Amino acid sequence: MKPLNLVVVSAGLSDPSSTRLLADRLTQATRQRLESDGRTVDVHVIELRALAVDIAHNMTLGFPGPALQEAIDTVTRADGLITVTPIFTASYSGLFKSFFDVIDHTALTGKPVLIAATGGTARHSLALEHALRPLFAFLHALVTPTGVFAATDDWGTEGDPYADHLPSRINRAARELAELMPSEPAETKQDDDVVPFAQQLAALGHDG
Repeated sequence: MKPLNLVVVSAGLSDPSSTRLLADRLTQATRQRLESDGRTVDVHVIELRALAVDIAHNMTLGFPGPALQEAIDTVTRADGLITVTPIFTASYSGLFKSFFDVIDHTALTGKPVLIAATGGTARHSLALEHALRPLFAFLHALVTPTGVFAATDDWGTEGDPYADHLPSRINRAARELAELMPSEPAETKQDDDVVPFAQQLAALGHDG
């Protein structure tokens, strides 16, 4: 059986970034959950920082360059999607939103999505509910009930009683994403049930 495609979209602007760190933690937890269920997974990470110019060109010219097109195709083929953005002015970053603006609005229909974000303080955590969740609901994605927000204070040492709630939320969200993902990659499903158009016309009594 082919592995599932788990795609991670990180909108961090620095290298390294807390956004990418959170993305990696979520990816690791999701992979472990899938593998514990006997499912294998391939992980593809998309760093939007590297595509910023391509996204701007697409917005102004109307078509994507090769690198951006590859990223769009990767997201479209995903069996599960992890999306992580820094929070600026109480919402997702412009880079994050612009990337999903250039993707066809039907491409994420029915696709399991885990939403996550990073910010300086916990005051920004509500952005998950008033910004990210409505965005993916509009795109008809299946968003996990648990979103994960990591403030600066959440990055404590292992065993720190004041930081242990972040690993707990990561594991819960990863479990929910794994449960929403299919048992096999969507692109491997057979098209045996697809009836040719001519055959459909014949069944309706049309000769052509």
